[in-house]
Amino acid sequence: MAAKRLNASFSDQVVSMVKSLRTEAPECVAAGVVDMSTGMLLAYETVDNHPAEVLDLLAGATLDLFQGRTVLMIEDVWKERRGQEHENHFFQEILVNSDNITHLFVRLTEQQDIVAVTVCRKSVNVGMLVAQVRRVVREYSL
Repeated sequence: MAAKRLNASFSDQVVSMVKSLRTEAPECVAAGVVDMSTGMLLAYETVDNHPAEVLDLLAGATLDLFQGRTVLMIEDVWKERRGQEHENHFFQEILVNSDNITHLFVRLTEQQDIVAVTVCRKSVNVGMLVAQVRRVVREYSL
């Protein structure tokens, strides 16, 4: 199946990744893919209906989490102190817990501006969530 994914168009791969995240992440209630270079939510699936404004805010929040002004400043300081000149970002995964849900944001290794977002019930086993999402994300080379 991975060979098919590599030959599929970018948008087909994004939709397929969202479907895989939605079905394979434990206790998943929503999944999506955000392009941080444009600030757009490229695709999503959810068990509930959400207003478009909420979905747009998710894309903006993802951008702030990974590439907000202060985050970029922290990365620049670390790169300078370590003498690194690469363009990769330091923040690769972010786990956010709220009262009722858990969000896992995972940056793709090959395309640093693409982030997979998985939303699960708070009762999720976080270790299984991280393992499953990492496995799904690794299968896609967008």
